[in-house]
Amino acid sequence: MKRTILAMLAATLMTPLAVVAQLQKGPTTTKDVKGRIVAIDHQNRMVSLQDESGDYETVAVGTDAKRFDELKVGDTVTFRTIEAIAYRIRKPGDPVPPRGSDEPTVTPAGGARPGGTAATQETIVVKIKAIDAKNASVTFLDSAGHSRHLRVEDPKRLASLKVGDEVEITYTEAVLVSVK
Repeated sequence: MKRTILAMLAATLMTPLAVVAQLQKGPTTTKDVKGRIVAIDHQNRMVSLQDESGDYETVAVGTDAKRFDELKVGDTVTFRTIEAIAYRIRKPGDPVPPRGSDEPTVTPAGGARPGGTAATQETIVVKIKAIDAKNASVTFLDSAGHSRHLRVEDPKRLASLKVGDEVEITYTEAVLVSVK
């Protein structure tokens, strides 16, 4: 959780906070990883994959994957991970956003082959405690009241912030899985 909060705030501060109290889109990243199934443990729902560079990884497949038994050794699996951030500087008195669920929303893919999407979304509010323009860093309080310190890549991004600002950050991650 700490790492997620720091990553979310870092991404927010690396992108301009253009208009107060409007939802802003932050950075969106997409990463594709392909692997070939080299072994399947049906009893424990484990799949061993070899990626394009020859490295191996074994992943657990949850019971949400209803078509697990259709997987075969030799199938190519593509994982596309998409991460997106939206944020806004909150006005005093704005209601606290719902935290969201820790459980991903799983949507099976239609079609002849197994696949689907798992997505999670989390909204947090952090309060800016200190801004150090000289050292390009910011100190903030997370929702649990813990003080965190973060170095910012572009010090110009700090110009939009003031001590006491609350920044609402919504982080969305989706993993799309397709099998060929």
